[in-house]
Amino acid sequence: MFEPLLDRSRYKGAWGGRGSGKSQFFADAIIIRCLSEPGLRVLACREIQKSLKESAKRLIESKIEEYGLGTLFDVQSAEIRTPGGGLIAFAGLQDHTSESIKSYEGFDVAWVEEAQTVSQRSLNLLRPTIRKPGSELWFSWNPRFDTDAVDEMLRGSESPSGAIVVRANWCDNPWFPAELEQERLDCIRMQPEQYDHIWEGGYVTAVESAYFARALAEAREQGRIGMLAQDKLLSLRAYWDIGVRDATAIWIVQQKGSDLRFIDHYEAVGQDLSAHLVWMRQNGYEGAEQVLPHDGAKQDAVTAVRFEDHIRNAGFTVRTVPNQGKGAAMKRIEAARARFNRFWFDEAKCAKGLKALGWYHEKKNDGGYGVGPNHDWSSHSADAFGLAAIDYQEPRASRKLDLSNLKRAVA
Repeated sequence: MFEPLLDRSRYKGAWGGRGSGKSQFFADAIIIRCLSEPGLRVLACREIQKSLKESAKRLIESKIEEYGLGTLFDVQSAEIRTPGGGLIAFAGLQDHTSESIKSYEGFDVAWVEEAQTVSQRSLNLLRPTIRKPGSELWFSWNPRFDTDAVDEMLRGSESPSGAIVVRANWCDNPWFPAELEQERLDCIRMQPEQYDHIWEGGYVTAVESAYFARALAEAREQGRIGMLAQDKLLSLRAYWDIGVRDATAIWIVQQKGSDLRFIDHYEAVGQDLSAHLVWMRQNGYEGAEQVLPHDGAKQDAVTAVRFEDHIRNAGFTVRTVPNQGKGAAMKRIEAARARFNRFWFDEAKCAKGLKALGWYHEKKNDGGYGVGPNHDWSSHSADAFGLAAIDYQEPRASRKLDLSNLKRAVA
């Protein structure tokens, strides 16, 4: 799995879940390079390093002890002296400025561990600093978000020329210990919503204690998140959360029998109503019934026209769901939880909406007790989703004509 990283390259990266051996590989690679290239200077760094206990120093020391190389390496309190006058230094990038980081200009290798936490600022400082001819930058990380700086750099649409990046997980580690195997199996059983992120290197799709985390994990396991085509014979509904100064979110939904099929999702920040309606038309949803929360019936402060009337005047069919009263947010959450086993999602078109549902979670007070949903970036899509759940109607049972009773009635 790590063999491609043995080749020389300016950028090398290894990402994946727990127990893959990423850190072990890079620590071994440092030892080998120091032995084969006397005088090599290595920087082992991370975003925050308040003490050497948080660094890779102890891991590298254990490698030196394991291989019986204590006579060749001088392990000091803050650094490790290597053969030929070389050095392994340890640092936290967050503490450096454009001036202070210049002290590492002559280094041959920089290994960034826990790279998922490294900021774009730190990368911008580090990359031009490690400039020695033939120098390399190594990154090891457990993915967190696709917006993290290291993921955008090494796994985004564009990456540095010649970069070598590999994925490594527990199943690629021939020395995966029995203790970790038990932890992995317990995670499947006890934290299924976190398993993909912790063990398979997936992005965080559900925060712990999120309202819909377990339900999303079950939906994925049962195949209810995947490719979902629009049924041209079924009507469309668009469920809104109306944003004025923040985000507007919309789910496009079809009901098929007792199932709700979430076939598309939209969210925009700082856009006016016309932008949302243009998206509807461009994507073929102009015939969808626009279902608004209760504030859709409020009058615009400038025009004195209700929000629903603005949409209706643009040629759309509109309906506003009445206010659910006190505790409306929790009513939406409970309705969604109760009916989640009937919900299906198009994974590609609803990716951002699914990410929001996985993050939507309880707000805690100082005592650690829940005080209702946390209002953050995820709440707009979650509120629109909850509106769809509240508005859900059981399908009408089909009535069969009883001919025997009809004959008796005629007779």
